[in-house]
Formats: sequence, C-alpha cells, structure tokens
Amino acid sequence: MKPIYIAAYFQSPFGKLMAMTQEQMLAAAVAGVCAEARTEAASIDSASIASACSFSLHQQGLLSGLLAGVPGMEAKLIESVENACASGGQAILNCILRLQAGMGETALAVGIEKMRDETGKADGQRVGEALGYFSDPAERSGKVFVFPHIFAEIMRDYMQAWKVSERQLASIAVTEYANARHNPYAQMRTTELTLENAVTIAGTNRYLVEGLPLKTYDCSQITDGYAALLLATGDGLERLGLHAKDCVQIAGWGSAVDPLQHGRRNVLHPEAAYRATRSAFAMAGVTPAEIQTAEVHDCFTVMAALAAEILGLAAPGRGAAYWADGNAAVDGSCALNTSGGLIAKGHPVGATGIAMVGWAGWQLLGRVPAPLQVRNVRHAATFNIGGPVCASVSTVLRAPQ
Repeated sequence: MKPIYIAAYFQSPFGKLMAMTQEQMLAAAVAGVCAEARTEAASIDSASIASACSFSLHQQGLLSGLLAGVPGMEAKLIESVENACASGGQAILNCILRLQAGMGETALAVGIEKMRDETGKADGQRVGEALGYFSDPAERSGKVFVFPHIFAEIMRDYMQAWKVSERQLASIAVTEYANARHNPYAQMRTTELTLENAVTIAGTNRYLVEGLPLKTYDCSQITDGYAALLLATGDGLERLGLHAKDCVQIAGWGSAVDPLQHGRRNVLHPEAAYRATRSAFAMAGVTPAEIQTAEVHDCFTVMAALAAEILGLAAPGRGAAYWADGNAAVDGSCALNTSGGLIAKGHPVGATGIAMVGWAGWQLLGRVPAPLQVRNVRHAATFNIGGPVCASVSTVLRAPQ
C-alpha cells in the first residue's frame, strides 16, 4: 500500500461560533488548511465532508455541494459522510481509501458541526432529539435525552460489573479539564475542575437521570467547531512542495460497526471497536506498549475508561483505574486526551474524529503547548466512535522519520 501522510491540519476554536454559517465554516476550514500547507484549494484532488446534525438542526443536506462552493473546490470528487459521532474518522478513512485506489494524490477531510445558535446558546432538547436519531428506536422510549440516558445505563453496568466507583470515573474529567486549561482551542479552557467538585452534587453538577450515576461533569460538550485534514501520498507531498521526512504518517487504520440493536451488541466489550483497533495496530506493525499518546472518544467518562481497554492499555474493567492512577496523564505511561478530549476540548460531532487525528499529529510534530507535549513520542493512536458504542474508527500515527 502507498504510505499516507498528513500534509496539513487546521481547526477552529471549539465552543461557540456565534453567527458563523456552515458555508463560512467550510470556507474557513479550506482556507486554513491550505495556508498551513502553503497551497491552494485547486491542488486538492478530492474531499470528504463530515457532519452528523446538518439535516436535523439546519435542514441542509448535500454538504458536498456547499464545500464545492468554496473557490477552488468546484467540479471535484466530493462526498458527504455521516457515521454518527464517527463521521469525521470515517471521512478520513474514505480519503485514505481513495488515495490507495489511485483516485488522486491529495484528499481533504473536513468536519463541521453548528450546534448552537447565533447568540451561542444551545437548545438542549433539540440537540438531544437530533443526536437521539443515532440510536436504536427501541432504546428511545421513556428517555428525554436519549444518549445521556443510554450512557448512564452503560456507566451503571460498567460500575456494577467491575466494582468501579463514581470517583474513579470522575477523575477522567478532572484530568481532561486540567489539560484543556493549556489548549487554546478547547471549549472549557477557562474552567477549573477539582475531583471534589466533580463528585459533589451541587450547582451545575447534577445527576442527569434519576437513579443512574451519570453527572454533568461526566458529559462532553455541545459544541460548534470545524476541522480540516489534508492527506497526501508521497507523490502528493512532492506536488505540494513538502517532504515525507517532515510529515506524520497515518501508518494504520481500521473501521468496523456493531449492530445498532442493543440486544445484539456488548457495550462493555464492543467487538467492532476492538476489531477496528486491532486492524490499525496490525497494519502499523506496533503494539499498545509502543503508543505514547492517544486521543480517544470520551463522549462520557465511562467511554474514556472503555477506550483505555479497547486500545489494550488496560485489562477489561481496569480502564477507569488506568486514568485514576495517573497513567493517562501527560507524563503517564500513555497520555490520553492531552487536548482535553470531548469532555473539555468540546464535541462538534462531525469535526470530532478529524480533530483527534489532527491533535495527535501535532503531538508527533511537537506542536502542542509545552505543558501538554508528551516527551519522546514516536507513535500515537486515535479511537473515534459513533452511536451507542456502535461504529468505530481507529488509527495509528507515526512521527516523521
């Protein structure tokens, strides 16, 4: 197979983009990533645009047409990609597959999500309904906010199966909020969170579903944001005036999907997630012990615990302890979500998977803020999920040689 490289990455600050439209977000994403690569949009052969809530929140389909409206992007092979919260990761994989198939030498993965109104406010009920469409209809009955309720049940089951405490899971959010304080792109960069605050029911921190353990600080954010990743083959880099020795390689990737029906998947041991991750590691020829940092899908703290297990960093049931014991810290055995993760960096759904790979690439280039930079980092991983632990996309990145 052809080596695939990250030619450039660009993202917006995550949080509130106020009156910025989808068209303006796409234009800014393309302009930003092209400026990073010192090229023009005309040099891009194809593109994938990821978004999950454009239909439901904006009554807009055919985002590929909006992307084609950006100067230099017209009359190209462009597709729209939706795979729930794994839409961004899937857009990257689709770009890679086109490059492998010889359909050009450069490909752009763009992710956007506009989840707040022009004043920055979020309609929680409307957003909750939109995201709820990515679940099994049989799971929605009686749930006001479908996904928090589903993951509250997963959190309860995880805690009961492995004797895990709320305090251990809350430590995940504390670690991520601390990282976000140093990330200028993070939504919660001005918020400080202590473990006592995270476990105490007071103020904004409350149980989201009566009788279930999920609290406000266990949850990711409702976020506006965009991210763009320019991928290239070796020939594509040469055309852009770049050199492989200066670029991060996407050395391995994998994607798999479990059935949407709740009774047909094991949320505490999601087979698709494990398969996608094993595929990425095998393709890259590395083991979990050779990964120094990873960006993982922490839509809720319990998912971050599961992610540590899926990546092979912790045994089943030990993912929460992996975080609580400091192994996921910047100076830990494998630093997880140094960006702040979805919980503190933000979760603009279509852009999330792209931002994971982009930040991991920055880690390998030594471009993240100094307090977040992992030392002697050679390999990084990402793990992006969609739905109630259903669709999974994993990658392994290698530092410039």
